[in-house]
Amino acid sequence: MGYENVSFPVGSKFLVTGSAGFIGSNLVESLINQGFKVRGLDNLSTGRRKNVDEFINHENYEFIEGDIRNSEICKKACEGIDYVLHQAALGSVPRSMKEPLIYEDNNIKGTANMMEAARLAGVKKFVYASSSSVYGDSPILPKVEGEEGNVLSPYALTKMVNEQYGRLYTQNFGLECIGLRYFNVFGRRQDPNSQYAAVIPKFIKAIRSGKQVEIYGDGEQSRDFTYIENVIEANLKSCIAPIEASGKAYNVAYGERFTVNQMFSLMCQLLEVELKPKYLEPRVGDIKHSLASRENSEKYLGYHPSWSFTEGFSEALKWYKENI
Repeated sequence: MGYENVSFPVGSKFLVTGSAGFIGSNLVESLINQGFKVRGLDNLSTGRRKNVDEFINHENYEFIEGDIRNSEICKKACEGIDYVLHQAALGSVPRSMKEPLIYEDNNIKGTANMMEAARLAGVKKFVYASSSSVYGDSPILPKVEGEEGNVLSPYALTKMVNEQYGRLYTQNFGLECIGLRYFNVFGRRQDPNSQYAAVIPKFIKAIRSGKQVEIYGDGEQSRDFTYIENVIEANLKSCIAPIEASGKAYNVAYGERFTVNQMFSLMCQLLEVELKPKYLEPRVGDIKHSLASRENSEKYLGYHPSWSFTEGFSEALKWYKENI
């Protein structure tokens, strides 16, 4: 792992929003395992209670069931907190194309509520989840912070607005904010059952259920698939990053590109099956290619991911086999 030597002052307390979700629950687990006190906040709209059941009675864990759209809940959650890892949001580009207004309400208002609550509570660092979708229609590869195109979905727009709030809260209100642009994160606890499930657990579920895998477009769209352990590293290192790193957003990825077809072939190989996918019309709002530059995240955050896609996928497959 890339975060064993990340150290915090004795008695540091973390708040993880979206703590019952895929990324949030992994952050909770990592922090508790390192001996920190952790408070979780989740309204369980997309997060799953079973993701935090194993921690619920742990002496270092406190869970608040609440909604980030409620400013009073946000203030309560931030009381006595040193570091906020803000993961709570509605994901899914396709869903945002169907229900744009609930994305405005959850992702923009909710994040603004959390930043204000963190400011009032004197939080040391506010680390929040952004997304590679902010690069929009920019054809530039690799993706470099500051070279964004026009966003292609309401979801991407909400993440771009979050980044502007992060800049303003850092510059104007003294809350050190760091955004993390996640690139196609995968790993344990990722839900395969949602209508808008991420591609890797969705494909594995289909294969293990004997169903044909459906690929949108020709499968030659490429992604920088990022294993969950790299995301944990980025969050923890952001908390101790120097003040000059704040007010900006950084790519969080491994920095290698696979097409969806290549990923599917590797999946079939590791699962020891021979299958052909069904190709569908491309999805509106999806970007065509994704590959991250790590230059800025390495320079400012000290981020040096240790898990490649193939290494991470082999590890994740153990969990998927037991839980999907």
